[in-house]
Amino acid sequence: MTAPISAAGLRLYGFALSGHSHRVSLFLSLLQLRYEHIEVDLAGGAHKRPDFLRMNPFGQVPVLQDGDFTLPDSNAILVYLAKRDGTASWWPDDAVGAGRVQRWLSVAAGPLAAGPAAARRWVVFGKQAPDPALVERSHALLAVMEAALVESPFLAGAAPTLADIACYSYTAHAPEGGVSLSGYPHLRAWLARIEALPHFVAMPASPLP
Repeated sequence: MTAPISAAGLRLYGFALSGHSHRVSLFLSLLQLRYEHIEVDLAGGAHKRPDFLRMNPFGQVPVLQDGDFTLPDSNAILVYLAKRDGTASWWPDDAVGAGRVQRWLSVAAGPLAAGPAAARRWVVFGKQAPDPALVERSHALLAVMEAALVESPFLAGAAPTLADIACYSYTAHAPEGGVSLSGYPHLRAWLARIEALPHFVAMPASPLP
């Protein structure tokens, strides 16, 4: 087994049950980079305190520190790490490849955040029954993802990219928000392919509603 690469100065401020945080910790593991994880007490409001707001004025996890460089936003961190320590396969240099990946990063920040992520947050953190509108919105996205995965094994082509890392966590944990994946065989096969990648790490599961 290959030992993690030393990356002195890498710190990740995150929250274990955050899919945004998990996508970064997953990519760090896939790259085999050592880093210090600092759990942010969201329930205690640590993300709204002045010291955290100096790192991210939006008061959101995750935040990556690399020496003197501080970068919030999970998708921005993925791009940074791919350029810093990844290979071109994660973030292609060609216009077509980069465009295909960026499309799914936008999906992760838009329909995924407003659909499966919001549905899960409603149940897991709001302690409420699944919201029908959020569940319906989630299935609209999953249908698009299923159609894309009929055409290729990964979202942006034949090999895994940042597109898959950005979209994996909240899709895999969609059932925690009352969003069933039973009707999406190609999507479930895609999740299994990501989980089979060397050095994959899972996000802790929450009880199903």
